[in-house]
Amino acid sequence: MDDIFAFIEKELLAAKDEAYLKFQGSLIPGIEEGVMLGVRTPALRSLAGKLKTRDDVDLFLNDLPHRHFEENQLHAFIISEMKDPARCFEALETFLPFVDNWATCDQMTPKAFKKAKPELAERIDNWLRSDHVFTRRFGIKAAMTEFLDKDFDPAYLEKIANLDTSDYYVMMMVAWYFATALAKQYDAAIKYIEERKLSAEAHRKAIQKACESFRITEEQKRYLRTLK
Repeated sequence: MDDIFAFIEKELLAAKDEAYLKFQGSLIPGIEEGVMLGVRTPALRSLAGKLKTRDDVDLFLNDLPHRHFEENQLHAFIISEMKDPARCFEALETFLPFVDNWATCDQMTPKAFKKAKPELAERIDNWLRSDHVFTRRFGIKAAMTEFLDKDFDPAYLEKIANLDTSDYYVMMMVAWYFATALAKQYDAAIKYIEERKLSAEAHRKAIQKACESFRITEEQKRYLRTLK
């Protein structure tokens, strides 16, 4: 059996798609030439499924920074499938400082979070205070996916509304969080829009995204448009 690095390289090179590379590059700006190979997400998820059961997977997870965008995607998908919360959190803390784009950040959705909500809440608080843009963005996303439904925690509305949104990628995730909050917890979230507690740009984007959602009623959309 190939060592894990040779196996990954062989699989990625076999799956690369030049036409997709051009399209993908337009969606994820700022990545240096040669870093992105152009491998489609389904192929990466399939490869991650093979890697997660290998005895040597930790060699790959600890080999940071990775050379290619797709290796970061593989890393994110492997973490997402981890079942043990302790291992998942440890892997996240190691990997998050190396996340350098919105796609890797947003497509990392750890299943283990649902088993460890109290510890996750503590981690989110730390991530929201991070100096690293994509760690902050990941913290907002985690609050959005895990604490807006049955485990709704209104404290995150205040914490996220008060974040510095001078960075575009943080601002957009704040807007996405509040648009989702309006869809799921309207009565709690609308106050933050009415009182204009978000930055001007995040405020506008949150309303825009909410008005594009099928989960917001037409009456609510009409009212939100008056708050632009």
